[in-house]
Amino acid sequence: MTAGWNDLDDPPLKKGASEQADDISIESLPEYQRPPPRKIDQYINASIPHLSRRATVSLLCCLGFIIMFGMRETMGMVNSEIEDKDRNSTNRTTMSRSTISAIESAIFWGYFITQIPGGLIAAASPANKLFGAAIGSSCILNLFVPVLYDNPTGLIIVKVLQGLVEGVTYPACHGIMRYWAPPLERSRLATIAFSGCYAGVMFSMMVCGILMKNISLFAPFYFYSVIGVVWYICWLWLVFEKPSLHTCIEPKELIMIEKSLGSSQQHYTNPTLSSTPWKAFFTSLPCYAIFVANFCRSWNFYLLVLFQASYFKEAFGTTTAENASLGALPHFLMTLVVPAGGIMADRLRKKGILNTTQVRKLFNCGGFGLEATFFIAMAYSHTTLQGMTALTIGVAFSGFAISGFNVNHLDIAPRYASILMGLSNGIGTVAGAIVPIIKNSVVVNGTKEQWRILIILSAFIHYAGIIFYGIFASGELQPWADPTAEEEKQWNQMNETVPVNKYTSQSNGLLQRQPSGGVTNYGSHMETALPPRPSAAPRQMPPDPPTRPPAPEVYPQEQYQSQQVVPSDNPFMSGAISRNPFRQEAVQPEPQDAYMHGTIDDRIYSH
Repeated sequence: MTAGWNDLDDPPLKKGASEQADDISIESLPEYQRPPPRKIDQYINASIPHLSRRATVSLLCCLGFIIMFGMRETMGMVNSEIEDKDRNSTNRTTMSRSTISAIESAIFWGYFITQIPGGLIAAASPANKLFGAAIGSSCILNLFVPVLYDNPTGLIIVKVLQGLVEGVTYPACHGIMRYWAPPLERSRLATIAFSGCYAGVMFSMMVCGILMKNISLFAPFYFYSVIGVVWYICWLWLVFEKPSLHTCIEPKELIMIEKSLGSSQQHYTNPTLSSTPWKAFFTSLPCYAIFVANFCRSWNFYLLVLFQASYFKEAFGTTTAENASLGALPHFLMTLVVPAGGIMADRLRKKGILNTTQVRKLFNCGGFGLEATFFIAMAYSHTTLQGMTALTIGVAFSGFAISGFNVNHLDIAPRYASILMGLSNGIGTVAGAIVPIIKNSVVVNGTKEQWRILIILSAFIHYAGIIFYGIFASGELQPWADPTAEEEKQWNQMNETVPVNKYTSQSNGLLQRQPSGGVTNYGSHMETALPPRPSAAPRQMPPDPPTRPPAPEVYPQEQYQSQQVVPSDNPFMSGAISRNPFRQEAVQPEPQDAYMHGTIDDRIYSH
């Protein structure tokens, strides 16, 4: 992971990604008008040393997922330990299989309900606040789990509430990446964040084993609650909604992020329930490819999160301590593979070896296929070592699939990425809710043969996902997700021709520096300087004449050369670049009054 962080700290500005960002030097960077500092910013900067701001956002997302999935794994580890103690204890009544199944499924039903609303909320409100509040609330609810453990009804209610607040985390994470992840860094930033899901399972196995052995059976619940509150405080301090609102981001990083995303990404109308293209979602095969892949991956993932310890205990007779140490290894390797796969995917795209569609299919189908194959090998294993080896290799390779379907939303519809993530993750949550029911129906007596049937079934679900995703997936922006012309023109309501500086980036609070010494502030929240007044058109215009050079006293030559002109569709403009079919001659002669025009011009351009 070290190489990945170094790449994010000082990224090269790739010419193919943004030709206007070529050869940016420190002297040519615009001045950055920072937002008003918070009280805490007066004492300490909102930054982690040696990390770029977007890498900080990705890292804290990763830590949030570690805590969230650690709490889920804790439930399975504690249940497994209690079942062992209940066999020799008369003080506690063992829950029936149906009750245990209901408790384990409860969080997924709540999780499913808020997926789509979470996507809409993340698209219309600050996604960083939504993500942080969800993790923080779940950690507080986690304090009630040990208190209500002997009350199945109360425990189910708490788990449903946890699922409701956690359901917005995946859509919110995509909403965060919408502003913070440049297109050619989407894979690595997103996979670093989502690797927390697998690191959470790994750390939970180790932490639960140590805490249950040395402190108490319910100590893991309190541990994650306290850690979650500390994380939430750090999140509020370090993470902002978008780069332009960060109080101490470097101007070079801000320019690179916002120019790579483009002005339409910074100035689009937030999707609403009525403006979201729901019909396009459910008639688009690339969307269905993501939905199917998410269901297949969620099936295997939640099978391991909930029942990995039970499988090795019943099939091979391993102890809780052995499960805590050996069982964490597959998820540890996957934690390393997921961000490594993201870096590899981005480099294949940057170098032009494969296009985005090919990269997504290669990583997704390759990861699914290898995991399914090693799952079958695990099902026919005869020893703990054989089973754990097959599981470790299979889970590690599945990490490459995260660079496929799990970031594909940002490729095909970045404007609706959070909503699409809510849909696909909701479908994946259905798999998590069904897995406990299927497991308790197939594995009745806990024999190795019954577990083998369940594992082979999971492998063939993955093979089905390979076929569907390999045929229908796409990495290209879909037509229904392309910004409309009206949204792109919101910043220029009058549709007029205005000079655009080389480093113009609307609504980013940047003062645009011109070679002549003048300053034009486009899209700043501060006072905006007047744009240069274009000279009047000549009396008679040829059909397609070249642009007339400006007068030296009004347009210095070097300033004129550094500017671009936005074409206009206004039929009533008389400039040379206007496409007016009725254009014959200027309305009046070119102004010559030095008193009126010269004085104003001198005042404007003397800055």
